[in-house]
Amino acid sequence: MTEPAEVETTGRFLVLLQEDAVEEGLAELGAIAGFNPNTGEIGSDTLQVFPELGVAVVSGDPNLLGELNGAADRPGPVQIVEPERVVHVFAAPAEEEPEAAADESVLTWGLQAVGADVSTATGKGVKIAVLDTGFEQNHPDFAGRTITTKSFITGEDVQDGHGHGTHCIGTSSGPRKPATPPGYGIAYEAEIFAGKVLSNAGSGSDGGILAGIDWAVANGCAIISMSLGADVPAGTPYSQIYETVAQRAMAKGTLIIAAAGNASTRPARIAPVGHPARCPSIIAVAAIDVNRAIASFSSGSADRIGQIDVCAPGVDVYSSFKLPQKYSRLRGTSMATPHVAGVAVLIAERTGARGFELWARLAGTALRLPLPSTDIGTGLVQAP
Repeated sequence: MTEPAEVETTGRFLVLLQEDAVEEGLAELGAIAGFNPNTGEIGSDTLQVFPELGVAVVSGDPNLLGELNGAADRPGPVQIVEPERVVHVFAAPAEEEPEAAADESVLTWGLQAVGADVSTATGKGVKIAVLDTGFEQNHPDFAGRTITTKSFITGEDVQDGHGHGTHCIGTSSGPRKPATPPGYGIAYEAEIFAGKVLSNAGSGSDGGILAGIDWAVANGCAIISMSLGADVPAGTPYSQIYETVAQRAMAKGTLIIAAAGNASTRPARIAPVGHPARCPSIIAVAAIDVNRAIASFSSGSADRIGQIDVCAPGVDVYSSFKLPQKYSRLRGTSMATPHVAGVAVLIAERTGARGFELWARLAGTALRLPLPSTDIGTGLVQAP
């Protein structure tokens, strides 16, 4: 596998506004981009504003970027401008990896590895947002659960036509005692917020993800789980806008957890952590297998910018899936991320911790493994 040549972009721009001057920032955007505050129009395109985060997404004339950057270079409410990226589900390649037999007659090996099988925490009273391809709303294992849904993909409702989102929701907060074992959910009494930020084809953009983050923060979600992103070449700077968004979200009690990426071909090549997990204020998750070895595809701390924070089970992971298939076994840092998010929910319930304190407890109680920190961070997350 070769390095990605460049990050795919949409032609729109992300604009970070000064947190205490969002209205002034919008006024300045209006002056630059011809935004009409009465109609919400910029020429033929719309301006999206995410008030909880102080971020806007704008589109229009390609020359707009230069004008916006000019505003960002001088003191004022427009602080940073970046191109909007295209993002995807982080799908791992399909080659087989050696597996040891695991007893999954009651619970999945992943739940056992993170200690969820011996924890008495349930996630009750804690809100978790999973931003992905949506949710299979007719899945029988979730009958009776409180699930709040919203789609941020134009022309598609939250119904999961892909399966990836339903799988991640299942691991983070699905049932322990489904009609057909094994149980596969960590925070099985958490309040689920399912945000569709990726299409049924598995793709989306920064604007959709930021809209989902804004929605989750506004709804008081303690944890946001994001098994998505974009691979980047080594040395690529992290997104300053996502970094600021993560800091602002954490200050409001919302911790963002994201997949590191599946671009490695170990042992030959270790790929750098992808976007947006490479941001310092977003927890970057690596994947291990049932033998507690690093997964061959798991991206790592291959440059000085993106760092792995923790690891979790990400190979041969059994969870819920779209109907009629109902269940599936998948692999990827995408599968490791909801394990971490589910454990974070349990810690939040047990300790009341939120934001950075929750991060510190999650990382500080991880099980140290005989693997490099550049591969697994502080170790394998553990339920309280």
